[in-house]
Amino acid sequence: MLISRTHLTVVEESARRSPSSVAFKIPQSDGSQSKPIWRDITYQQFLRDVESTASHWSRIFRQARIPERSVVGLWIGGYTYQDILSVYGVSRAGFIPQLFSLRLPNADVILELLTKTGAKALIYEDLFESALQAWPLPIYRVEPLELSAASSNLELPPLPTAHSSEIAFFFHTSGSTSGSPKLVPCSYKWLEMTIRKSHSIYLPQEPDRRDVTTWGGSMCHIFQNFLLIGNLQHNACIVQLATNPLTAEQLIETVHDCGLNRLNIFGSFLAMHLRNSHSDPKLLAMLMSLDEVLYCGLPLPGEEEHWAYSQGVKLRNVFGSTEVGALLVSIGGSGPNAGLLRPTEGSAYKFVPIESPQSPGTHVSTARLLELIVLAESDDCPDVSLRHADGNFHTGDLFQEAAPGCYTSHGRDDDWIKSESSLRCNTKAIEDNARAMCGTLISECVVVGNGRPNPLLFVEPGTDLAPEKLKVEIIRKTRLFHSRRYIHERIPSAKMVVVVPRGSLPRTATKGNIRRKAVEDLYKEQIDEIFSS
Repeated sequence: MLISRTHLTVVEESARRSPSSVAFKIPQSDGSQSKPIWRDITYQQFLRDVESTASHWSRIFRQARIPERSVVGLWIGGYTYQDILSVYGVSRAGFIPQLFSLRLPNADVILELLTKTGAKALIYEDLFESALQAWPLPIYRVEPLELSAASSNLELPPLPTAHSSEIAFFFHTSGSTSGSPKLVPCSYKWLEMTIRKSHSIYLPQEPDRRDVTTWGGSMCHIFQNFLLIGNLQHNACIVQLATNPLTAEQLIETVHDCGLNRLNIFGSFLAMHLRNSHSDPKLLAMLMSLDEVLYCGLPLPGEEEHWAYSQGVKLRNVFGSTEVGALLVSIGGSGPNAGLLRPTEGSAYKFVPIESPQSPGTHVSTARLLELIVLAESDDCPDVSLRHADGNFHTGDLFQEAAPGCYTSHGRDDDWIKSESSLRCNTKAIEDNARAMCGTLISECVVVGNGRPNPLLFVEPGTDLAPEKLKVEIIRKTRLFHSRRYIHERIPSAKMVVVVPRGSLPRTATKGNIRRKAVEDLYKEQIDEIFSS
C-alpha cells in the first residue's frame, strides 16, 4: 500500500496553509549580551530551507554515484535548526537517514551499525573529524548552507513515494545490548501512525491561537521527531533552546520574550523546576500560566506531582519508547484522574498480567501488574526484528489498572534503568562485565542510577585491597567495555564506583538477590553528594 502522508508532506502542507507564520525561533548571540536575540523562521522559509538542503545533498550524492533510497548516516547533535534541515534534507533528497547521537562517541560502533543497514555514506559534525581519518565510507562534514534559495534554482527529485513496509528512518535504542545499540527501523506505516498520534497530542488548547512551544531533545531520538511532526501540523512555533535543560531564569525569559505557552520537558528536569517553585513564587506563577506542561521519560516524584496539581499546573504525561514513540497519554486537567494514562488513539495494545495463573481459592489482588504489549495489527507496532516470537512487541513496561482503561506506571520487568534525560541503560550488562573482568576483586556488585546523569557501580569487595585502589583497578579492567557505550551508560571514573562492606547491600529474603531500588534508597544521600560535587 502506498503511503500518502509523510513528514515531508506535513512540511509542505504547513507552509501552504500558513506560509508567514513563525515555525522556529532560533537564538542568536553577538557576544555582547547574556540574553539571546531571536531570529524568526517562517513556514515558507522552512520549506525552502529543507528544499535547498535537499538539493545540496542530492547533488553531492549524485556526484558520488550513491543511488537514491540508499541509507545515509548522520552523526550530529540534533539540537539545532540546521540539524532538522540535515535530517529532512537528506530524506527529501530521496535517501534514508540513519541517525546517531553525539552521546555515542565511538566511531567503531557507528561503523558497525552503518554496515548492518548497508549505508553508503556518513554526514558528521567536525567534532569527530579525527576519528574518521581511515573511514571506509564516503564522509561529508556538516556545513552551514546558503539557505532560502529560490525554488526555481533547485535540483530536486520528485517527492519520495513509498510503500507502507519501506523504511523511512533508522533510529537506535538509547541503551546498548551486547556492546552496541539495537537498530530501530521505522517504516512509512509507522510514520503515518506517528503523524496521526502526534496531531492529537499536540492539538492546541485554544483553537484560535497558535502554540509557542519548546524543543524537546535531539533529532537523533524519536521524541523530538514526534514533537516536531505534531507541532508542524498545527503551525505552532518551536523555540530552539539556548541550553538544555533551561534554568528557571531562562525558562521565565522564554515565556516573556517568545510568548511560550506550552512546555515540552523531560520528567527529571520538570521535577527540578517544581522543587524550586516551592520557594520561587515567580517560577511557580510562570508554570501555572502555561496552557500545558507536557513531560515524558521518568515519572514525576509523587510529592512533586501532587504539588503541581494542587497549585493548578496543567500537567500532561506522555509515556513512550524508542521503538514505538508515544504509547500512553495522561488524561490531564485538574480532576482526581488527571494523571492516569490511556492508550493513544487508534492503537491496538493489550495489558497482560505478568503473574502466573492463580490456583483455585487463592486470593487475587486487584492491583496486579500488567505488561503493555503492542499487537502486530497496531500500525505503530515496531519492525519485525524487534518483536517477540508471538509477533507482537513486548515493551517490558509494567502498569496497574487504576480505573477501567486507565493505568499507572510501575517500572519495568527487566534490568534497564533510565538516565535523567530518559535514555536507557542496561544495568545487568555492566554488572556482568564487571564480574567477568574483575574476577575475585569483586564479591558482588549492583548498578544503580535511575534518573541520574550516568550509572554508579556499588561493589562488595572480594579482596583486602584498599577501597581507592580497588576502584581504580575496576575502572582499568572495564574501560574497553565502557568505551563502546553511550556516554549516559558509562561508569566514567573511580568516583562512580562505591565500595561498601561485604554482605551489606540489601537482598531479597528468599533468593538473596540484591535489591536495586533498595540500594538507591539506602544510599540516596551519598549518591546525591557524588553528583553534586
